[in-house]
Amino acid sequence: MERRQESMCRNPHELYWRMQRSKEKTVKEMLEEQQLVHTKKKLKVCVATCNRADYSKLAPIMFGIKSYPDEFELEVVVLGSHLIDDYGNTFRMIEQDDFDIGCKLHTIVRGEDEAAMVESVGLALVKLPDVLQRLSPDVLVVHGDRFDALALATAAALMNIRILHLEGGEVSGTIDDSIRHAISKLAHYHACCTRSSEQHLIAMCEDHSRILLTGCPSYDKLLLAHHKKDYMDIIKSWLGDRVKEHDYIVALQHPVTTDIKNSIKIYELMLDALLSFNKRTLILFPNIDAGSKEMVRVMRKKGIEQHPNFRAVKHVPFDQFIQLVCHAGCMIGNSSCGVREAGAFGTPVINLGTRQTGRETGENVLHVRDADTHNKIYHALELQFGKRYPCSKIYGDGNAVPRILKLLQAIDLDEPVQKNFCFPPVKDSYSQDIDHILEKQSALAVDLGGTNLRVAIICMGGKLLKKYVKPNPNTYESRIKCILEMCNIAQKDAVPLNCRILGVGVSTGGRVNPQDGIVLHSTKLIQEWSSVDLRTPISDALHLPVWVDNDGNCAALAERKFGHGKGVENFVTIITGTGIGGGIVQHNELVHGSTFCAAELGHIIVSLDGPECTCGSRGCIEAYSSGMALQREAKRLHDEDLLKTEGIDMKLQEPVTAIHLINAAKEGNSKAEAVLKTASTALGIGIVNILHMVNPSLVILSGVLASFYLDPVKHIISQRALPSTQAIEVITSDLEEPALLGAASMVLDYTTRRIY
Repeated sequence: MERRQESMCRNPHELYWRMQRSKEKTVKEMLEEQQLVHTKKKLKVCVATCNRADYSKLAPIMFGIKSYPDEFELEVVVLGSHLIDDYGNTFRMIEQDDFDIGCKLHTIVRGEDEAAMVESVGLALVKLPDVLQRLSPDVLVVHGDRFDALALATAAALMNIRILHLEGGEVSGTIDDSIRHAISKLAHYHACCTRSSEQHLIAMCEDHSRILLTGCPSYDKLLLAHHKKDYMDIIKSWLGDRVKEHDYIVALQHPVTTDIKNSIKIYELMLDALLSFNKRTLILFPNIDAGSKEMVRVMRKKGIEQHPNFRAVKHVPFDQFIQLVCHAGCMIGNSSCGVREAGAFGTPVINLGTRQTGRETGENVLHVRDADTHNKIYHALELQFGKRYPCSKIYGDGNAVPRILKLLQAIDLDEPVQKNFCFPPVKDSYSQDIDHILEKQSALAVDLGGTNLRVAIICMGGKLLKKYVKPNPNTYESRIKCILEMCNIAQKDAVPLNCRILGVGVSTGGRVNPQDGIVLHSTKLIQEWSSVDLRTPISDALHLPVWVDNDGNCAALAERKFGHGKGVENFVTIITGTGIGGGIVQHNELVHGSTFCAAELGHIIVSLDGPECTCGSRGCIEAYSSGMALQREAKRLHDEDLLKTEGIDMKLQEPVTAIHLINAAKEGNSKAEAVLKTASTALGIGIVNILHMVNPSLVILSGVLASFYLDPVKHIISQRALPSTQAIEVITSDLEEPALLGAASMVLDYTTRRIY
């Protein structure tokens, strides 16, 4: 097979600039090159289109290929929903665009569930080999992330046909991601739309010399058609003569195949919101995915097709759809058009649900991911309708097709079809054996307490497999030495326990910079550490990654991974022990603050002239409600001989503790009762302040005093909190070792690629 001149440059980026420089060549050289092209073999390009959406991206490329008849031979294959009456028989618009359809494949198995999609893929795989063998293309152009496209890519790859994939490397958030990435792995060349998607493809080990950042082909057409003069005629033809520019809505919602039931619920809520909003609306039927029939039933049940405010249609030609989106007051739904094409016009968009989660968007998109109420969607319509935003060109600059044509010209048909992957180097490879497979992924957890130093082996499920306890030494050197000795013992013990230690997590008091593993300021309990690096010496000695955080934050992390906070997006953990501390989780992430002192909950001031706190201030929660504060009050009452109760001799030999105070109150000692009431009130008021500031959905009381404070705190909230926060749940923790579990969770979450 004769090699074309352009194929000598295997890197499409280099070819692009070479073609740009060719404009400077002499007329004679250009004529000579044109004469040479006529003697070369044409590149046979097969473009396969499955539905109305992908045709809008493929049509500009097809027109571009058709405009170079001396270089390319175009074959068109039509399949999928193009050939179904319920979806508008959209193959006709391909014929109207004067393209010869080489083959029409009926590949859709009618049904309303996931099995129908699988059967459709299977049917396509049965029919495609004959078609591809007959057409014998050099290159197959496949778009996007549809199940039909996966069948096309699979068949072509197995038949040694080169594949050019459009829009690979993007992230949306549903099963489409898996299909899109699978097609990328089968494809030989990639025309991607954004810089991020290019980087994603490189990260997926695709050969960067076969990736070209082209932009989206649909942008070539929509940017040119942006200011079409007859746009009002188009709008009126679809929505009636009385409609005005920016005073109507375009709605397009598709099912989410990984969560069909919820996506149908969101669709119903969207229709309710649109009915209430009372604006002229063009609503397009959903695509052919599982769940679409049920969505159509919902639409018909609500009488949308007969409603005077609505125009329900199966298909709108792309050039007219552009004008409708461009001049709409708002677009709503979960179509990729909303987060991609609409941004080029600055049209306000409301994206519902998770179907486009992860897509790059302009500032015109308002996400309503948890679209669980009619009111939430209605409020989003109030916020977005009629606004205009700056135009965004994230997905293209209008020059995608010339770049894609040059990429096609650069394909060397003499190169082996087998693609190469660019894997990063792998260190310390080893063979799998049954012992490795059965290993428990585990962490070493270290709790640097005021009295004791504790180390534990904790596995992924949160089970504490072995624990070691020693008194906490006084000096930095002796503490580090003790930590390393205990960790070394734990590492040796992990082998017979069949545990693979992934890293070390350290929980400590005071203010911590978790990014660098440094204790900035410690509590007095650990004798005033300042700017102490815990990560480096432990990591260097044990050759393991090390995470360090405040003990209150660790308690919150423990609840998020193993306790009541699992699956809760916003909650607060409050430790009621020797001191008062805690952690705040907002939007599933731990809040550290700009100087790493967020969630110093014990130092919320509840009285201007209260007792002195260990922090140097007065009236902090910790000065009233901590174990130290209760012990101080118990000792005072004992010294004044006021801690006695009927039938109990309180002349104790052992040191007086908070437990003695609590027991005295239970036996009816009025002085002890007064102290505990003050302490409970202080903690309750502090928690009320927390509810009003961060508005969590859950408060978890942890520590030795948690069960004692639970009912009094609930009572204070019912008396003093705003009505909107009084129903927030307050519960006690079920975790026995929150500091150790939280330290372990930092390590164990690392294995699932969480970042701290």
